[in-house]
Amino acid sequence: MSSISLVETNQLSFSYGARSILHDVSLAVPKGSIYGFLGPNGAGKSTTLRLLLGLLQAPAGTVRLFGHDLARHRVALLTRVGALIENPSLYDHLSGHANLEVTRTLRGLARGRSEEVLALVGLTEAAHRPVREYSLGMRQRLGLGLALLPDPDLLILDEPTNGLDPNGIIDMRELLRRLQREQGKTILLSSHLISEIERVATHVGIIQHGRLVFQGHMAELQNRQRDNQQLLIETDSADTCRNLLPAALGRARVTGAGTLLLPYESREQVAELARQLVAAGQPLYHISCQQPTLEETFLQLTETTPTP
Repeated sequence: MSSISLVETNQLSFSYGARSILHDVSLAVPKGSIYGFLGPNGAGKSTTLRLLLGLLQAPAGTVRLFGHDLARHRVALLTRVGALIENPSLYDHLSGHANLEVTRTLRGLARGRSEEVLALVGLTEAAHRPVREYSLGMRQRLGLGLALLPDPDLLILDEPTNGLDPNGIIDMRELLRRLQREQGKTILLSSHLISEIERVATHVGIIQHGRLVFQGHMAELQNRQRDNQQLLIETDSADTCRNLLPAALGRARVTGAGTLLLPYESREQVAELARQLVAAGQPLYHISCQQPTLEETFLQLTETTPTP
């Protein structure tokens, strides 16, 4: 994976009137990555993407695409970008092929490109059906096809699986992987679902209340998940155990009459706790290491961020 960033923002801020939306957001999207831009609804994801596309102007901060300042080279840079923001704008009375041909002709692209794109997004067999007959998943793929027409180096997609059924989500996920793996596309996609980003992204940025609270490789987020492992202990009386073993269980959190949770440190810690509990005459019904899910880690990152 290249260390070169195709998308960079530096202390990007934005407000709607007196309402502050973004605060010093500094993104770095590596070339060749699938960068998952995560955050709850209203966190600032869509606003950020609109700033990256020049649809909004930031009062503070900078946006760089392909190493160049967007404000100075907007037209030239955006020719290398394909975007799908919210629902695609399609002509329902025209076929999928005709929809692509309208845009291809307006942009002066080579003949045959529409057919190539239809094959790429898996719509060749439905190419000549009216778009009004398309399912939501097919419409999303056609919208992605429109974004792919100029063969862009960078794709910016806002919630591309939103509203899709499970099969549509799987199809879109596999399509994005193929575009990155086989076509060499760099993809920046927003979502509020960590479960979806986990399955497709190589890198992650998490935004909450307009602030970037995490950015890094997916493996770094997974490491943070492992760092937050908890030791679950089940016995007769949690309070009694804490009182008898203050050194070992002083940091433990009582989650039930006979249940304690404390940070996991090592296998040796588990063995020593078991030994001390038995020596103190306390029954030990269960002891295990509990690893939070990525969704729980995501929620921890976003819920602990103070509202500005």
